[in-house]
Amino acid sequence: MVVRMRHTRAHTANRRSHHALTEKALNKCECGAMRVSHRACPNCGRYNGRVAVDLVARKQARIQKRAGAKKGAVGNKSEVK
Repeated sequence: MVVRMRHTRAHTANRRSHHALTEKALNKCECGAMRVSHRACPNCGRYNGRVAVDLVARKQARIQKRAGAKKGAVGNKSEVK
C-alpha cells in the first residue's frame, strides 16, 4: 500500500527543526553553588536573597521520620486491618 500524501524529507526535517534540546540556564548562588534560574538553591535553600526553603529543618524532619519508621517496623503487621 502506498502512502497517498507522503511527507518529503524536507518537510519532515523542517518539522523536527524545533525538537532540539536546550541547556538549562545555570546561575551562581550566593553560597557559590550552581543552581537553575528562578529556582531555590538545592544547597542553601536561598532564592532572591532570602531563605525560601529551610533545608536544616527539612533534614531533621526526614531523620525523625526515618527513626519513627524503624521503631514501628519491628514486625507487628497483624495490627493493620
